[in-house]
Amino acid sequence: MSDVPPAAAATDNASPAPADPASRAALFKALGHPTRLLILNLIRQRSRHGEELAAILRASPATVSHHLSKLAEVGLVRAERDQYTQDYRLAGDLYGRTLAELITLSTPASQSGLRPDAYRDKVLKAFMDNGRLVRIPAQRKKRRVILELIVDDFEPGRDYPEAEVNAIIRELHHDVETLRRELIMEKLMTRERGVYRRVPNGLDSHG
Repeated sequence: MSDVPPAAAATDNASPAPADPASRAALFKALGHPTRLLILNLIRQRSRHGEELAAILRASPATVSHHLSKLAEVGLVRAERDQYTQDYRLAGDLYGRTLAELITLSTPASQSGLRPDAYRDKVLKAFMDNGRLVRIPAQRKKRRVILELIVDDFEPGRDYPEAEVNAIIRELHHDVETLRRELIMEKLMTRERGVYRRVPNGLDSHG
């Protein structure tokens, strides 16, 4: 019978990729040790008991038990005890998932107390007043926020003569030429023979 202390075991229906960020981070933390990665690969070949793993890894039984416990806590392995020993197997469906699936959270940011548009709102509050642009931001990243706001006023797939473009921009700010040029430079609009068009597959409206 194995002398390795039993590690906490995960059940068959344990979820190895929970939705909340803290639990998901714990999963990656559990994977962030070379010995644990070796253990997972050894168990993936076939089920093994702790004493066998200790011999293969040239580690103490207590060390192996510690690593198995960390893997079991996040639902990566489970223990099955028979009459003489306790074997460890892979648990859950983590191994069929892509990295993208593991890092993507199903809980919307709004439910996590986050505001995805916080930076945009901050810029608009600083540079807009009663629907008018107070001044054109000097920093490109802030100017981009303003340009994205402007381009929302243009319909995708429609041609705009320069006079109409000027009229739309003038509703926000008097420096029509600068903003019109910036829309082209930032590839938010195209211009050909005096006709302007919003770039296909452009930004979704924030309205």
